[in-house]
Amino acid sequence: MDTPCGDRPREKLGRLGVAALADHELVAIVLGHGSRHSSVVDLAQAVLSSIGGLHGLTRTSIDELRRVRGVGTTRATQLVAAIELGRRTLQRAPERRAQLLGPRDAAEYLLPRFSAHPVERFGLLLLDARYRVIRTAVVSTGGVDATPVHPREVFREAALAGASALVLFHNHPSGDPAPSADDLQLTARLRQAGELMGIEVADHVILADNRYYSFREAGTFAAPSRSR
Repeated sequence: MDTPCGDRPREKLGRLGVAALADHELVAIVLGHGSRHSSVVDLAQAVLSSIGGLHGLTRTSIDELRRVRGVGTTRATQLVAAIELGRRTLQRAPERRAQLLGPRDAAEYLLPRFSAHPVERFGLLLLDARYRVIRTAVVSTGGVDATPVHPREVFREAALAGASALVLFHNHPSGDPAPSADDLQLTARLRQAGELMGIEVADHVILADNRYYSFREAGTFAAPSRSR
């Protein structure tokens, strides 16, 4: 008999969350589908019975799982890989996110990643409330001497990331990091938009080979006044 749609493991996870699923239902989701002889739920129960329950998964092998009728090499491999992923999350401490407390920190983070490129790219270094890196995002790519940027694209990325602050950056393929008149106007425009959005534009860094220009470091705009 088919399992009612709402009680199938995937649908149940969507309705109730992963914690509501029994062990065999989690295994069923990893297996993906059943065989000609049994449903995926029955197949999952057969797997757990053959290896002595959930904890047996940490000691089982692909060959042992393949002995269960309907599993096969592909699904045995999926199960072993899923268990190894879980094991690694427990063994490895999460990496500390870089904290950028000033223009030099931001430049040293950005230069090896974004300075050497044949055309201009404009991006964002998205930061949390303690100036720790959330991620970077390139929002526009242009020609050899300009790239179009709209505040809407900038602050949509920042809002999606939950950023409290951001550092604007772009590269100058010419090798000269000095800002153009357009760079000055764009920076002022984006700072104003940031004030309206409640997202601090902490700096704008222009990258050129191994050199950089920081608007904040140069005093082109005042350093942030918000306390940390």
